[in-house]
Amino acid sequence: MMPFQPNHYHTFGQQRRIILASQSPRRQQLLTEAGLLYEVITHDTDESYPPHLPVAQIAEHIALQKALAVKNALKSASDVIIGADTIVEINGQILGKPANETQAHHFLHLLSGKQHRVVTGICLLSLNRCHTFHVSTIVHFCHLTNQQIEYYVQTCKPYDKAGGYAIQEWIGLTGIEKIDGCYFNVMGLPVSRLLLEMSNF
Repeated sequence: MMPFQPNHYHTFGQQRRIILASQSPRRQQLLTEAGLLYEVITHDTDESYPPHLPVAQIAEHIALQKALAVKNALKSASDVIIGADTIVEINGQILGKPANETQAHHFLHLLSGKQHRVVTGICLLSLNRCHTFHVSTIVHFCHLTNQQIEYYVQTCKPYDKAGGYAIQEWIGLTGIEKIDGCYFNVMGLPVSRLLLEMSNF
């Protein structure tokens, strides 16, 4: 039996070109660790959305806009763009990326001692196809003290992260009781589901 070779697996026996429409270092890390070869192409995107969209559809809508913004990068029918957007929702309120230290503190106080939902919307876009889907994970936070929140915000400065935290950082190690669903979805990319959808795309 031939040994597993990630570079042979990465594109599903494909000769397809993969474009990641995201500057997120976490998404890039996950795709790399999954053995995918890809290039990063991004364009400024309007991340607004129609009012009253369900949370899952908001994430899919923004992922679609990110993919469409770089559609001109598609050159052949086998090329595929991956657009992704992750949002955090608690009690109907969507928490985006905190604008500053004060908002990061506010978000973490909201999440402290409660459960919330992390939804990642994915768009797969080619010259002749478009497919969107989403994955949800429930995250249960322990009660966070003021000192824990202050330490995390000052140390990790989570201003580029939806909800004001990253599960793979200190706050995830010390402040999260459990999760229901895909861990990597909370990082920003549900890799196993993405590979399955790409294999059928």
